Amino acid sequence: MGLMLFPGDDDVTSPDVSWSYTGFSLFRQWLARVEGFALAEMDGCGGDRSWSSVSTTLAPLLDHPDDDGPDLTPAQCAAVLPRLEAILGQGKLNGSDPVLQRRMDDLSQLVTVIRVCLAKEVELIFG
Repeated sequence: MGLMLFPGDDDVTSPDVSWSYTGFSLFRQWLARVEGFALAEMDGCGGDRSWSSVSTTLAPLLDHPDDDGPDLTPAQCAAVLPRLEAILGQGKLNGSDPVLQRRMDDLSQLVTVIRVCLAKEVELIFG
């Protein structure tokens, strides 16, 4: 059992990205570290630190239940995409660490899916 993120366009040929629940948790923890904070400290993620205390455009993605709650709107996708693309661009310059490579591969797939969401003006579905 796992989690898949995909465009809400009802097109089964659209790209998607999938993880085990543990894999998605590790991916989001990594993104939070890149942004300079620990996800486990945040309200809703095990801690009590307010999301308003961090400055990241990735909050809609990081502060989202795994497969429950509202999907990301096209506006939220547009807000997170530039930062995800920037992280992707930076990561391609960093060596051959297999864990980093896995995170970058996952990030690349997510960026592709979000671009489709924006091109088609549809939500990013967590399912």
